[in-house]
Amino acid sequence: MSTGASRAEYRSPLSSRYATAAMLENFSDRRRALLWRDLWIALARAESELGLPIKKEQIEALIAKREDIDFARVAEIEAELRHDVMAHVHHFGEIAGEEAAKIIHLGATSCFVTDNAELVMLRDGLELVMDRVYTAASQLADFAREWRAEPTQAYTHFQPAQLTTVGKRACLWAQDLAMDLESLEQLAARMPFRGVKGTTGTQASFLNLFEGDHAKVRTLDAKVCAAMGFERSIPVSGQTYTRKVDTWVVSALADVCGSAAKFASDLRLLAHEREVEEPFGKKQIGSSAMAYKRNPMRSERINSLARFVHSLATSPRETHANQWLERTLDDSANRRLVLTEAFLATDAVLNLLVDVTAGLVVNRAAIRRNMRDELPFMATENVLMRGTKAGGNRQGLHERVRELSMESVTRMKQEGADNDLMARMKADPQLGPHVDEAALDPANYVGRSPEQVDDFLAGWFATLMQRHGHRKGRFAPRVRV
Repeated sequence: MSTGASRAEYRSPLSSRYATAAMLENFSDRRRALLWRDLWIALARAESELGLPIKKEQIEALIAKREDIDFARVAEIEAELRHDVMAHVHHFGEIAGEEAAKIIHLGATSCFVTDNAELVMLRDGLELVMDRVYTAASQLADFAREWRAEPTQAYTHFQPAQLTTVGKRACLWAQDLAMDLESLEQLAARMPFRGVKGTTGTQASFLNLFEGDHAKVRTLDAKVCAAMGFERSIPVSGQTYTRKVDTWVVSALADVCGSAAKFASDLRLLAHEREVEEPFGKKQIGSSAMAYKRNPMRSERINSLARFVHSLATSPRETHANQWLERTLDDSANRRLVLTEAFLATDAVLNLLVDVTAGLVVNRAAIRRNMRDELPFMATENVLMRGTKAGGNRQGLHERVRELSMESVTRMKQEGADNDLMARMKADPQLGPHVDEAALDPANYVGRSPEQVDDFLAGWFATLMQRHGHRKGRFAPRVRV
């Protein structure tokens, strides 16, 4: 049980309630500190390989103490120095030994560790997001396949329109997520490393260390990039990598949340119609007052968190636009909040999305009941076609259908009666000969919906999912949803 003391400080709901362990770990203070140490080790190793007087024993001492981090000691040093990076430099030097301490951070500026570490976390965060998007899209594909041919009422303007199928509608949701997966894949592939650029991006300090040897400075940059798993560094930088990269990342996250929110909004509408619902636990309570309630709370939470991510997407653009010349520090506090929160909130959205898409409930009887009152309207087009083929005046027949439809609708609205349009048309001298009761089979009005499901699942979508097949089973959802 939590102690009273643990409740005395604010904790973000993203960490305490919503985000998954893997995403929280990716952006944790410990992960950041370990990446800084990895960067110092990679820099020292590359500098040694290129001829600087750095001994193997010094590098081995750094490696041996990589995992030992006393954050309380770092806080003591930072309180004195008022500099977070230098606090970690001094602490690493204390535990690695005097000789190793001499070569930590050689030629580097703070952004060497802060920016490069953040790019690693952003890249790895995108990988985690792709795992979750893949899982949700896969589950929607399975759902679409199962319900490919089940007719259901389609809506435009949330007004009844031509029929579709439950599976076809699910393909719309899956397609949005697949597009997001493709965009994330492309973004992750083009994410650059900051690399070894120096205080204002000129690499002057490293050029000095290597006594004017430009080739060695280029090689140093390439070696550190490779050590951290990047194929290239950004061609030019100021003190920081261009904050435009952050706009790419958060915009991509906002797009993912938009797809999830579209699904959740649709599901909330369908839940109102009692047609398709999110899973509901046997012991779950919908309302403290109204015991009968079955609220779509997970879908509502998706919409709520997605709205938060959308609000964050404007901030990186402002930060990028306000980076004075080679750098200003008013980006730091903002990015510390926005980048991490955007990933954690997106992770929370996708955690919910995976949970909901794994257990969608289809109420076939409710779907058929809702179609029943609308099917006669669907059948009118066939009546018009038959009447016209038989020599009738299309415009005159159309007017008669309109009149009878309005009479039926008025009765439905004002008296709560069933739709009697088919009976009215059958009794009409002009339309009666062209009315076919078999026309009320919903399957006659779904067009190519089942075939479109098949084509979608076997085409571009299948190729994309196969390319990401290694993600299957990689997502560990947070149980509390």
